[in-house]
Amino acid sequence: MDRNNNLYTVESDKSVPRFIADFSAVVEANNFVVSNTDTMNMKATLHRHGGKVPPDFDLHMMQVCKPTKADKSLSFNQERAILMPKFVHVFSQDTRTQVRCMRYSPEQISAMVPGDPQFPESLEQTFIKICTMIDEAK
Repeated sequence: MDRNNNLYTVESDKSVPRFIADFSAVVEANNFVVSNTDTMNMKATLHRHGGKVPPDFDLHMMQVCKPTKADKSLSFNQERAILMPKFVHVFSQDTRTQVRCMRYSPEQISAMVPGDPQFPESLEQTFIKICTMIDEAK
């Protein structure tokens, strides 16, 4: 795994809450969903389970899915679930909003889900779309 090739890294001048709202709107407009809106605020989630983080901790882990694609994909091969859903991580650092998303090459996808020749290209297109949506929201 290579950080430069597998980690999509973006900075935004928007605040974390503004980026999240804008990204959520872009996601919805593209028939994707953020399926964990009640648990994506990691400060609140960690506190709820006894965790302690600094007051300025603002990590949000947004679970992004396209249910109308995932239903067919997972019905075809449940092994694909290891790479679903996708997470977009949003946090502030040095007064800027940081956005991160892990993506995998077709070769890496094939290695993780062998014997499924259609999946790598399909998933790669989803990664590209998520990165495009991040860029649109930033």
